[in-house]
Amino acid sequence: MNDSVYRVVELIGSSSESWEQAAQNAVKEGARTYADIRVAEVVEMDVLIEDGAVIAFRTKLRLSYKRPADGG
Repeated sequence: MNDSVYRVVELIGSSSESWEQAAQNAVKEGARTYADIRVAEVVEMDVLIEDGAVIAFRTKLRLSYKRPADGG
């Protein structure tokens, strides 16, 4: 097995539909910036409420991605 180093970032995705869709949105956006995402851990989930109704679901993810060989 090759030695590897991974970096970790936290992102919050939001959705008007569900926590799952919020997580998908965070991963999709993260993939635009970070190459080779390996794992996403759900850290926290919450909802935004307006006038007594849920208007958005939010999912905070801890994403890990493999560090490039050049150390970037």
